[in-house]
Amino acid sequence: MSVLAILFISLILLSNFNNKTEAKAFLFKETTIDHIHIALKQNKLTSRQLVEFYLSEIQRSNPILKGIIEVNPDALFLADKADQERKSNSSKSLSRLHGIPVLVKDNIATKDKLNTTAGSLALIGSIVPQDAGVVKKLRNVGAIILGKATMTEWAAFRSTNLPNGWNGRLGQALDPYVASADPSGSSTGSATSVAANMAAVALGTETAGSILFPSSANSVVGIKPTVGLTSRAGVIPISHRQDTVGPICRTVTDAVEVLDVIVGFDRDDFPATKKASTYIPHGGYRQFLKADGLRDKRLGISNYFFGSNDIKTYQQHFNTLRKKGAVLVDNLVIPYTDLVNNAIVVAQFTALSAEFKMDLNAYLKHLVHTQVRSLADVIAFNKISPPEKLKEYGQDIMLEAEKTNGIGKLEREALSNITIACKYGFEKMMKENKLDALMSPGADIADLLAIGGYPGINVPAGYDKTGTPFGISFGGLKGSEPTLIEIAYGFEQATHIRKPPPSHPQ
Repeated sequence: MSVLAILFISLILLSNFNNKTEAKAFLFKETTIDHIHIALKQNKLTSRQLVEFYLSEIQRSNPILKGIIEVNPDALFLADKADQERKSNSSKSLSRLHGIPVLVKDNIATKDKLNTTAGSLALIGSIVPQDAGVVKKLRNVGAIILGKATMTEWAAFRSTNLPNGWNGRLGQALDPYVASADPSGSSTGSATSVAANMAAVALGTETAGSILFPSSANSVVGIKPTVGLTSRAGVIPISHRQDTVGPICRTVTDAVEVLDVIVGFDRDDFPATKKASTYIPHGGYRQFLKADGLRDKRLGISNYFFGSNDIKTYQQHFNTLRKKGAVLVDNLVIPYTDLVNNAIVVAQFTALSAEFKMDLNAYLKHLVHTQVRSLADVIAFNKISPPEKLKEYGQDIMLEAEKTNGIGKLEREALSNITIACKYGFEKMMKENKLDALMSPGADIADLLAIGGYPGINVPAGYDKTGTPFGISFGGLKGSEPTLIEIAYGFEQATHIRKPPPSHPQ
């Protein structure tokens, strides 16, 4: 062998050694999109190494936490593809999400080897016609679909007895901080998996609290966008009026990075995405990550959400918000409280029941292949093929929905009540008090935001005596994401409360 050949082989071996050393030096746990993007750009990390790390974490933690229902068998292939694109200086590789693994909730369609089932055995083997709108946007920038996050079956619209984070496919997901704590739902796996470092970032969906609540319960950041800001095409639905897709991440910055990618017009979700596209700021949302984002923001504290114990728990945060320049407007009363309560408790369920049947039937009819083509088929399947636990939990919500027959007089009255409650309740209070956001302990504001399609952001706010996490949520009027991001980021940077969960849940 010539001296030149020996030198060439030595250089290759040295290069491989350096790459492995650099990968070991990279801090995978709690890493952010920014850190990953820089490391990839500087050739200190490969997408394959990144995916291999998350696969190893899944193998180690998922048997206990049950946060991921299915891993993409092509994840490493997609990682190698991303690495090759980066080497060839592909224009796609310039994206900040390029080569980064993303976990998506199991009700978000992916046209690949993964199932899309909403946690239900009835949809195993079904074939979707195409990727969901948000998945298309992720793939367009070179993000890697790592797998499907577990969820409360049928997004908690199967039974009132169904525990948060439980489904017939995987069983019960656990909170990574405290095993006995409620992991919340329905985007349970998206929140628990990101919290436990089994994924870099994730997507969840929300109809009435399913992003904000699990984010609060698992000490992560969740953004529930204005309805229509992100496409719902290809998402197993509950209601076209309330459904939305949003990011669940460990930091506000990461959540905003993902939001920037998934917002925008989708012809398959018209006219909602066309209307909401007018809210998207020129230059995207990243520009609103301002360290002084709390300055001069008017934040509402309503006794509708904050009881005396909550005031004590969050008093330190109120002081921090004031120190950072926010103006806190307290003792607020939501106008027409009885009307608002009725809209949330009664009218919302009346409308959702009818919408669920109509929207789910439409979704199922468009599947390329499935053993169920209607809500009635799903109910029949559940009766003959239930795991033992599902016999106990039942399907009372589905049975009530099946009784509906479109939008009739009762539903129109419910929708009218919701519209009035929003206009003369939440919107009136926000405008009269010139509020930038209304705050709530945890995600208690979720239902109020849900009925009007308003946005909200949850940020980690602390841990109770048992170590169970809790958050704080900021909600605003439609299209107020830029302001909410400034507030959430300002709060996060002023507090830096989030800490990773223990190696094993307490």
